[in-house]
Amino acid sequence: MEYSNPKIPEGINTSIEHPVREFLQLTSGVVGVVVIAVFILGVLADRLAHHIPFSAEQNINIPLDKHEVKGQAINRYLESLTHKIAQAADLPPDMKLKIHYVNSKTVNAFATLGGNLIMYRGLMEKMPSENALVMVLAHEIAHIKHRHPIRSVGRGMVIGLTLGLVSSSLGDSLTGNFVNKTGQVTALKFSRDHENEADATALQVLQKLYGHVQGAEAVFKALEAERKRHGKNEPGFEFLSTHPFTGKRLQRLEQAAQNTQNDAQPLTPLPKQYKYWLKAK
Repeated sequence: MEYSNPKIPEGINTSIEHPVREFLQLTSGVVGVVVIAVFILGVLADRLAHHIPFSAEQNINIPLDKHEVKGQAINRYLESLTHKIAQAADLPPDMKLKIHYVNSKTVNAFATLGGNLIMYRGLMEKMPSENALVMVLAHEIAHIKHRHPIRSVGRGMVIGLTLGLVSSSLGDSLTGNFVNKTGQVTALKFSRDHENEADATALQVLQKLYGHVQGAEAVFKALEAERKRHGKNEPGFEFLSTHPFTGKRLQRLEQAAQNTQNDAQPLTPLPKQYKYWLKAK
């Protein structure tokens, strides 16, 4: 029996699809899988991070601003307000807060890991009443109560590690960025849901402490007016960038004030020495 090598038909291993189209389809499929994986892991990280013991956060070394002021009257005043707010917000006994006053023109305030609250002179100078100041403090304390800092960091770390499976350089860059930001205590950008949750808790605190929530909306009115007066790119004006401002947010605050009382309620003034305290070094 004689063996013959048959001729293979042309095009048997050739796809009818254009190579570029095949590449795009494959790439889009991979990207789709990564996006879904990142979303699922991000949600899981947010939920799991909420259950990390608060003591674990407190063990993280937090470097603070070199302009932080200690032992002055302004510190004692902020500590007294923080204590009242913590009680009104029903913080767990083990959730200890540390208030840090920074004598800087930066218009900002934020909460970070380990129960640390950072308040800047630039923002505090713009508060028209104690009610407004308490709204800011209560908002930041609410972030800590609801574990938003660790949840935000945890989600970012998971996303960075996941992307590292696809691109080591991209994953390392994102993960390193989150670690670097955490170490420097830069203000974490919380989600819109986190901001709304913090607003709701802060309003409850105002209601408990003053019997109404009027003055809460004054925070954003004063900041928005100041931003417009100086222009969008005013140096050091960070509060509205790290705490997204929307018209709906202001409407909610104004509506809450109207729902608690039909008539305007007197606001609690700041101490007479308040502005003098702010300049202490």
